[in-house]
Amino acid sequence: MMTAGRMLIDQKLTIAFAESATAGRLAAEFSMIENAGKFLKGGIVCYDACLKENLLSVDHTLIQTYTPESMEVTQAISHGLSRLIPADILIGVTGLTSAGGSETAEKPVGTVFIYANHQGELAFSQRFNFTGEREDIVAATVESCATLLVEYLHSI
Repeated sequence: MMTAGRMLIDQKLTIAFAESATAGRLAAEFSMIENAGKFLKGGIVCYDACLKENLLSVDHTLIQTYTPESMEVTQAISHGLSRLIPADILIGVTGLTSAGGSETAEKPVGTVFIYANHQGELAFSQRFNFTGEREDIVAATVESCATLLVEYLHSI
């Protein structure tokens, strides 16, 4: 996490989050990094599908077709965030941290989607299948997102 923060500062990049499954945990964790004000713009918690639609302009048919917890919707919330928070890197996260969502045999609880765009272009995207309790899944998502971000920042 600290490495990601230092790299964002060194590269003079800003970041914002659209969080469903992690419900603000990414923004909270990144805010704890020293000098976070130099790179962290903020975040939106869009746990409910209606917020994805109404706040982040995700098309209702996209949610109906792919479910709120899908890579397609994760990409859409990432892009929708750009209208609300001006940042260089915009990261969206959706997923299933507990039963009661759109889980199936092909998409069980623990499935998480991360999509990041950098100035409107794909930076990285990944589907994960974590195990454990809700807290374990959220913690693994935050750590994996930070790792993907560091890998991306090394590549640019």
